[in-house]
Amino acid sequence: MSSAVQKRRPQTAQQFVLAELRRAITTGELRPGDQIVQDALAARFEVSRVPLREALKALEAEGLVVHHIHRGYFVAELSLADLEEIYRIRELLETEAVRSAVRRMPDGTLAALELAQDEVERAADAGDVPGMAAANRRFHFALIEASGMPRLVRLITTLWDSTDAYRSLYYTDTPHREQAVHEHRAVLSALRRADADTVVHHLDAHRAHAVAALREVLDTHQSPDRD
Repeated sequence: MSSAVQKRRPQTAQQFVLAELRRAITTGELRPGDQIVQDALAARFEVSRVPLREALKALEAEGLVVHHIHRGYFVAELSLADLEEIYRIRELLETEAVRSAVRRMPDGTLAALELAQDEVERAADAGDVPGMAAANRRFHFALIEASGMPRLVRLITTLWDSTDAYRSLYYTDTPHREQAVHEHRAVLSALRRADADTVVHHLDAHRAHAVAALREVLDTHQSPDRD
């Protein structure tokens, strides 16, 4: 087992497997529609099938995996309607969180956003898709968590978790990475002016561009001609 994996290992085997499977899905290592081969994963994580099954049940409850009788577990796939509904709910909830964050703007928020943006740009330049997806999430949640509304943050987190695998697919294209970088810069510029309306406007456009691109991803993954 790699040292990086060992450093991530929580206290129990089930927590460890759950965290590793969630990471593999949300970074795109396991893609929508992929079958989860339990024997291979148990060997990879050096655990028995018991904590693996419990972790899969937890992920099924979160909507990240689905179970098909006699076939096993698969990474969940979203329909276009699912994706659009999730992004619409995100728009409603995140607008509230962002407006609260701009009003409050706790000390260190802008610095955290700028640090995350530096990581986004380095990953984008390097073509590091998992790195960019992780840094992008840190950027957005540095702002969302500044709202001071933990229940709202938890709701938004659930919505993000359900689409992270698609977000990683979105970042595989260089133009999409470049566009995200520019949109983040616009958000930061408006935040420095404490201009909540403009921040919301840029984030709405940011989500809309992602949805438009992800429609193509869904068309590709759910085409009748898919291999």
